[in-house]
Amino acid sequence: MPTIDQDILSPSDKPALLGLSTIEWQAYTTAALKELRYKIHSADNHDDFKYKFIQYHYNVVLLEELFVSTNPDENLSLKYLQNLPMNMRRHAVIILIGKSFQTLNPMQAFANSVHAVVNGSEIQAISRIIQKVVGENDLFLDVFRDTQMKIRQGKV
Repeated sequence: MPTIDQDILSPSDKPALLGLSTIEWQAYTTAALKELRYKIHSADNHDDFKYKFIQYHYNVVLLEELFVSTNPDENLSLKYLQNLPMNMRRHAVIILIGKSFQTLNPMQAFANSVHAVVNGSEIQAISRIIQKVVGENDLFLDVFRDTQMKIRQGKV
């Protein structure tokens, strides 16, 4: 199993949270995130996932469709994310990985309240997928974040 950094995060770190049960997928995503210079935390179960998610503002969350479950309806971590208010999950790009998805299918992502979906058979491309999805999300939220900053500074 790959080594996961569990140390304390600094403001300059790019934190990522993994909720993956499939060892092969965890190995690919860990290698990709380390290459992209993310600090990686991994959850062992749903309670651990929820606890870690509320502790830090993760830039990227990679969650398996069957994380600690036998069918998607039992994935309490996904249900938790789907039911959070937007202001509590806006900071994270959420990527859902499973065998039932068509990679980067926007309707499947929308139906699951995540930013992107990835078919497990295409896990080798996860580094490029993470870069693409994070880049698109940053571009989309750029105006929102700029406006938020101006409001905090009293310029609006």
